[in-house]
Amino acid sequence: MRRHEVTDQAWAVIGPLLAPSRMGRPVRDRRQVLNGILWKLSTGAAWRDLPERYGPWKTVYERFRRWSADGTWDRLLAHVQQHSDAVGEVDWSIVCVDSTIVRAHQHATGGKRGPSTGTKRGDHALGRSRGGLSTKVHLACDGRGRPLGIVLSGGNANDCTRFEDVMDAIRVPRTGPGRPRTRPDHVIADKGYSSRKIRAYLRRRGIAHTIPERADQSAGRHRRGSRGGRPPGFNRTTYRHRNVVERCFGRLKQWRGLATRYDKTRESYQATVTIASLFLWI
Repeated sequence: MRRHEVTDQAWAVIGPLLAPSRMGRPVRDRRQVLNGILWKLSTGAAWRDLPERYGPWKTVYERFRRWSADGTWDRLLAHVQQHSDAVGEVDWSIVCVDSTIVRAHQHATGGKRGPSTGTKRGDHALGRSRGGLSTKVHLACDGRGRPLGIVLSGGNANDCTRFEDVMDAIRVPRTGPGRPRTRPDHVIADKGYSSRKIRAYLRRRGIAHTIPERADQSAGRHRRGSRGGRPPGFNRTTYRHRNVVERCFGRLKQWRGLATRYDKTRESYQATVTIASLFLWI
């Protein structure tokens, strides 16, 4: 087994969900195809440079696209999250929210536009920021630094505008009957998420939070005097746990195909982030 290939332990978890259908012509070994996909995402190389041991590069690429379109990667991630939650390995006591900028390679541009009116560049989660075209990965992770919710946007998007989307993306299925678990006990975020709207959203859902107040907001509240309201609660000891999301981003960006975006479409890059997140759980 080579460095970028799936281990026997990981294959035992996700292999049954990739079982071939009983009808139709024989298909290429799915573990071989998955190893080819992992090699490509780990190295950031072009699909055409895929080593021959993984089979024809077009076959591996088409399987990646098919599994991205039919939600296979999302089902695999939900499956491992469900299993981890069932055995008590998901730390719901603290969920940290943050984002990271990923620079887009020149090959990531030129994605297909929509019919008639055309698709804007932002619809492929590409935006122009100070460093050029980039994508922003918004992430919520549990107290052990494993991804629970993932949202993509253009690199010029403000963090606070995607906060509710990230929280809504947290949906861990249960092994028995009942709705997926979506609500953590406590949320930690940095000053970029300091807003009345976000705090009101968390209060409505009964979620405690630790978000430092920005200096301009604090100054404005003091200027209004008694009308400015009470300062939001802030616990420095609790806030120190926010570094788990930074460590999570560090582990995700060890995948070179994620650390620099080469995918033209939102769907393909979303699949790349999902696959990297999947293997943080296994």
